[in-house]
Amino acid sequence: MSQILEKSRYSDEELDEFKALIDEKLIAAKDQLAFYLQQVADLADNPDAKIRGLDDGSGAAENEQLYELAVRQQKLIQHLENALIRVHNKTYGICRTTGKLISKERLKAVPHATLSMEAKKVQ
Repeated sequence: MSQILEKSRYSDEELDEFKALIDEKLIAAKDQLAFYLQQVADLADNPDAKIRGLDDGSGAAENEQLYELAVRQQKLIQHLENALIRVHNKTYGICRTTGKLISKERLKAVPHATLSMEAKKVQ
């Protein structure tokens, strides 16, 4: 009567591996955010962009696009920081809908995922 028990959480070693991946992604995300914010600042300080922007609206559109990218990047950073909290609490990788482990492949692709593919398809 050998029954295969399903793991309820990832091991500490696996969590350390995920933490390293998340840390790496977090550094890259923060660097990208800094780049976007610098681009916004550069556009704001560029007198040529202000004059050109009055003529064709391109300066404002570019500024808005950079701002949207920065906001999106801030959300990614928040998701990654939340994932680190889940690693610390040893709840990382557990689907918030099914309670089952999210596949390692999914977590490597989307380290801040909180839903398994099974649960994601249902949404």
